[in-house]
Amino acid sequence: MIWCVEDDTSIREIELYTLNSTGFEARGFEDGTSFWEALQNERPDLVILDVMLPGMDGIELLKKMRKNAELYRIPVIMATAKGEEYDKIQSLDLGADDYLVKPFGMMEMVSRIKAVLRRCQPSDNPHILENGSVSINLDERTAAVDRQRVNLTYKEFELLRIFMAHPGIAFTREQLFSQVWNMDYMGDSRTLDMHIRTLRMKLGDAGKYIETVRNVGYRWEVHNDK
Repeated sequence: MIWCVEDDTSIREIELYTLNSTGFEARGFEDGTSFWEALQNERPDLVILDVMLPGMDGIELLKKMRKNAELYRIPVIMATAKGEEYDKIQSLDLGADDYLVKPFGMMEMVSRIKAVLRRCQPSDNPHILENGSVSINLDERTAAVDRQRVNLTYKEFELLRIFMAHPGIAFTREQLFSQVWNMDYMGDSRTLDMHIRTLRMKLGDAGKYIETVRNVGYRWEVHNDK
């Protein structure tokens, strides 16, 4: 079941028509409040969530879903307005699985839905990286410390993934900035250092695994303790 949360009736109706005619079951919601109430009793396979909604907006709803232990695994595709780059970045940082920029074609929507569902299907052999008390599941894009889930933003997860995939390797700030932000490093930018600091805090005692390499950058210290 695909849920479409869209306050524009004409857009919502064509989304539902397209999904139903391409083999999906679909349900529509005109505002964030009715959607959130329905989530308390049912679980969709995926949600297309508009950013601009009356009442609770899409960003607020996404935050609530990702903080809820029973809802955080539901795939979400955010629908953002053309030119609203901040909405796209914020959505991905908060854990959205993909985004669509309005106005988007219905076949593009269907293709995105199929791609996200493929990525989010449970795997019999999930890719799990473990070191010390920290583990991450690459298929689910989840992280845990001492088997307790830690809520990370998109960028924080990417940093942790890079570190844990290459334990003991020192990464320069330029390398990390390039791989995570996909842009050239700005020498006076504190963005990377701020993300590292927040990631360490979220990992608690395991934050010590992220070592500062003087005049270079950072690395993940190898730990054998469980």
